[in-house]
Amino acid sequence: MNKTIPKLLRRTAFVLGVIGSLLSAEDTFAQKKKKKGQETPAAAPAAPRSQAPANGPKPYKEVITAKAKTKDGLFKVHQIEDKYFYEIPDSLLGRDMLMVIRIAKTADGIGYGGENTNNLMVRWEKNNDDILLKVVSVNNYAADSLPIAMAVKNSNLEPILQKFAIKSRATDSTGTVIEATDLFNKDNQALGLQRNRRTQYKVSRLDTDRSYIVHINAYPINLENRYVLTYAATEPPSNSSTGLITLEMNASMVLLPKEPMKQRLADRRVGWFARSYVDYGADEQRATSRRYLDRWRLEVKPEDMEKFKRGELVEPVKPIIYYIDPATPTKWVPYLKQGVEDWQKAFEEAGFKNAILAKEAPTAEEDPTWSTEDARFSVIRYFASDIQNAYGPHVSDPRSGEIIESHIGWYHNVMNLVRNWFFIQTAAINPDARGVKFSDEVMGRLIRFVSAHEVGHTLGLPHNFASSVAYPVEKLRDPAFTKEFGTAPSIMDYARFNYIAQPEDEGVSLMPDVGPYDKYAIMWGYRPIPEASTPEEEQPILDKWILDKKGDPVYRYGRQGNSYDPTAQSEDLGDNAMLASTYGIKNLQRIMPNLMEWTAEESKPYKDYSDLSEMYGQVIGQFNRYMGHVRTNVGGVTEIYKSVGQDEAVYTHTSKETQKSAVDFLNKQLFATPSWLMDENIIARIGDFGALERIRGIQVTSLNGILEWGRLGRVIENEALNGNEAYKITELFDDLRKGIWTELAAGRTIDVHRRALQRAHIERLELLLTGEVNIPTQFRQFVGPQLNASQSDIRPMARGELKTLQSQIRGAIGRTSDRMSKLHLEDSLARIEKILSEESGE
Repeated sequence: MNKTIPKLLRRTAFVLGVIGSLLSAEDTFAQKKKKKGQETPAAAPAAPRSQAPANGPKPYKEVITAKAKTKDGLFKVHQIEDKYFYEIPDSLLGRDMLMVIRIAKTADGIGYGGENTNNLMVRWEKNNDDILLKVVSVNNYAADSLPIAMAVKNSNLEPILQKFAIKSRATDSTGTVIEATDLFNKDNQALGLQRNRRTQYKVSRLDTDRSYIVHINAYPINLENRYVLTYAATEPPSNSSTGLITLEMNASMVLLPKEPMKQRLADRRVGWFARSYVDYGADEQRATSRRYLDRWRLEVKPEDMEKFKRGELVEPVKPIIYYIDPATPTKWVPYLKQGVEDWQKAFEEAGFKNAILAKEAPTAEEDPTWSTEDARFSVIRYFASDIQNAYGPHVSDPRSGEIIESHIGWYHNVMNLVRNWFFIQTAAINPDARGVKFSDEVMGRLIRFVSAHEVGHTLGLPHNFASSVAYPVEKLRDPAFTKEFGTAPSIMDYARFNYIAQPEDEGVSLMPDVGPYDKYAIMWGYRPIPEASTPEEEQPILDKWILDKKGDPVYRYGRQGNSYDPTAQSEDLGDNAMLASTYGIKNLQRIMPNLMEWTAEESKPYKDYSDLSEMYGQVIGQFNRYMGHVRTNVGGVTEIYKSVGQDEAVYTHTSKETQKSAVDFLNKQLFATPSWLMDENIIARIGDFGALERIRGIQVTSLNGILEWGRLGRVIENEALNGNEAYKITELFDDLRKGIWTELAAGRTIDVHRRALQRAHIERLELLLTGEVNIPTQFRQFVGPQLNASQSDIRPMARGELKTLQSQIRGAIGRTSDRMSKLHLEDSLARIEKILSEESGE
C-alpha cells in the first residue's frame, strides 16, 4: 500500500506506501497508579538496573508471594501489585529473541496505532548475580569457522540494554527470577519515543508519575508487554497547553527458532522484501553485503520428496494459516478468507497445495486459550476506526529471513477508500458503482481484492509498480483478454480499477487479481531446490528462472519510489499514459453530469451534500493523477534491472516522440482550461469559494513539476548522451510557451484560469533564473547526484524564455481588446522587466 523499510520488520500499506502491529488482547490485570511525590529521574538514564537484594537472591516464596498473579508462557510472568517479575527458564538464556516495538495508541499528530518504531534482536544472559539483556548485532557477520569471525566479534560488542539483579531462583532451580518493571516504565529510549520525535517535540524527560505498565501477557513463544509512557515536552503536537505527550506502547518479545532456516539470496530483478548484513567471511577483497529474502518456512515432507521431484503437488510440513479476527463483521469474513486463499494458485506454481489457508478464529467456548496476541497465530485484525487504510506487516528472523508471524491490520473505513476508487474509476461503465453505498456483494469483492493485496505483503512481496504498464492500453478494453489476464499482471501494483474501459466494452474485467507475475514471484521465492545444499548453490537455478522470462514485461519488477520512471508509477494502467489518460478523462466527463444523481439517496431526502462534495473531490483527484502519469514521461528514465551476464542497459531515456506527446497532451487537456470540471450546479452546493483554486492548483503543480530541477537536468543529460534523438530543453521550453501563451498571436481574450497559469509560468522561470536547488540535508542521501543550477544550461534557458515572452507580450498588448486580458498582459510585462532588471543588477 508507501515510505524506508526497517531491517528487522518489513511492512506495507495499501494507500500510504509499509507498517505493522501485534495488538493486545483484553487486559487481565489493572496497573495501580504510582504514589504521589515519587521522585522523577532525569531524562534517558543510562542502562537502569533493578535494586539488588541486600544479601543476594532470596528464597522463591519471599519474592513470588501468595499475592502474585501468574501467567505461564515463554516466561512465567508474575504480577504483585504494580510490580512485574519474569521467571526466565535457564534453557532460554542465550537464545535469540526478537523485540518488536510499536505504538499501540498514539497522541494526535504522532504516527498511527500499529506503527513500528524499533526492532531489536536480544539475548538474556547470566553474569554472576545479574541477568543482562543484550542487543545482538545482525549487521556484520562471519562464519564461526573462519579466523575473521573473532575480529568481527571484537568490533561488534553487544550493548547491554538493561541489567537486572537476580531476585530468586525457580523452585525447581531451572529458572531465574528478575523484576522487569523498570524495563517498561522508566525511560529506556529503545523501547519508547524515538530520538527524532523527542527532538522535534522538545521532550525534556519521562514523567514516571504518569507512566505505568498496562499488562504483560505470556504465550508459548512470545510475551506481549503493554505500557503507557508520558513525556514532558515543550512543543507537543497536540494538547499543547498540557506540555505532555502520552503514548501507549507495545513491546513484543518473540522467541526465534533454535536452528535458523536456510537463506535464499535476493536478486533485485524479482521484487522481494529482503534484509542484509555485511559478510566479512565472503571470498571477496572487500566487505560484501549479503541480501536474502523474507519468506515463510515452507518445506516438503521427507516422505513426499520423490513426488515433489516428479512434479506432483505436495502439502508443506507446516502451512501458512491466517485467522480472521472474531471482531470482524460476519458478512465480510468470507471475502477476507477468499483474499487469503486466492494465493493458493501461486503456491501451486511453487509445488505446494494447501500451502496457505484461512480460518475463522475459534470461539472462547471452542478454545479459551486462543488469543490474537499469541505469536503462533497469524491474524487479520479488524479495527473499528475511521482510518481509511489496511496494512500487511510481518515479523521475520533477522538471521535467516524466516517469517515468524503476521498480523494484518484492517481498518473498518478502508471500505470508504475502495468505494471512492471503484466509483470514480468505473461508474461511467459500471452500474454497480453508481451510488454511495454498494451492495454487500460488490463491497465484498472489493474487500477480497484488498485482502489479497495485503496478504501478498505478508508473504514477502513489495509493491511492483512496473506491473501496470505490461499490458497494451487497447487490450484493457478487451473482455476476453481481461478475463484471462486481469487488468495487471500483479495484484501488488497500485493498479486500482479499469478506468480505461469504455461503455461499449461490455464484459470487460474491472480489477486485478493474483496474476502471472505474482505466481512467478512466489515460485521464485518459495519453490524448494533440493539439489542445492547452500544458498550459493541455488543461485544458478534462480538466475535461469529469471532469464526464462527475459524481455517479457509481464514478469518485470519495478520498485516503488522511482519518481522519474514513467513505467513504474502508482495507480496507472497500460503502456501509454497519454492514451490511457484520454480514456480516463472521457469517463470522468461522463460521470460529472451524473454526479449529483449518483451521490443522492432516494431514501434520504434530508441528507446534505457531503457525499457530493467528497466524490467531486475524487473526480478532481483522479484527473490530477492522470496529469501526473503523463508528466512523468517528460525527462523520463526507465529503470529495468539486469544482471552483468545479460550485458544490457539498465537505464534508458524516454523517447523524443513520447516526451513531445506528453507535453502536447498537457497543453490540450490541462493548460487549455478544463472547463468541464467547473460544473456550476455542483459548485453551488458544496462551497462558497475554492473552485478556481482547485483548477489552478492542478495546472501549477503540473507546470512546476515539468520545470523541476532534476527533470530538467535529465533532459539536458539526455541531449548530451543522445544528441538529436533526444527531446532537447529548447524544444521543451518552446512547446510549453506555445501551449501556455496561445492567445498572444491573435490578441484573444485570456480567461481567468489562463491568466493565473501564465503568471505561474513567469514565476517559475524567475525561480529557474535566480533560485537554487534546495534539498534538505536529511534527504540528500536519497536523491543521488544533485544539479548545480548556476553552472547548468537552465539559467540561460530561463533568461531566454523571459526575453522571448517580453517581446511577444509587448506586441500582443496593442492587439488585445478585452480589458482584463490587457491589464494582465501589462502586469506580466512589468513582472518580466522587473525580474530581468534585478537579475542583471540594473
